[in-house]
Amino acid sequence: MPPERTDVQVRPGAEGDLEALTDLYNHYVRETPITFDTATVTAEERRPWLLSHPEDGPYRLMVAVDADSQRILGYATSSPYRAKPAYGTSVETTVYVAPRAGRRGIGTLLYKALFAALAGQDLHRAYAGIAQPNTASTRLHERFGFRYVGTYREVGRKFGRYWDVAWYEKGL
Repeated sequence: MPPERTDVQVRPGAEGDLEALTDLYNHYVRETPITFDTATVTAEERRPWLLSHPEDGPYRLMVAVDADSQRILGYATSSPYRAKPAYGTSVETTVYVAPRAGRRGIGTLLYKALFAALAGQDLHRAYAGIAQPNTASTRLHERFGFRYVGTYREVGRKFGRYWDVAWYEKGL
């Protein structure tokens, strides 16, 4: 894994991050198939998402910020895998890195902090769906012990074409 970055701080997400987090997410909505959302959202529409990731418990939001400017460089979350009660010990994880912050180890820092925060929780498995192709995300997840379990073929349509999603799991 890349060495620790001293110019980047990782902390739990907060209400004051909502606008910047929404802007970052909307970049991926507009420009990439990484999220299957097809319409951008306002910060107010995104507020329930933020509030569903408190500073404790199994559903977390970790934010990476530039130590000097406090500009958000990315975020990682753990969210409910599925709504039914028996899925309660499983989470779905994801990482979004700001467009100009890639290849700096931000994703690694975020996942280190996220999995450290989850260590004491009553969780059994983490899952990650990666829209294909996405070599950087695949490498990140494999570095953190995720293993490939299968691909949903042409499961989402965006930008006039169908996209596959490869699924990975990790024991917690």
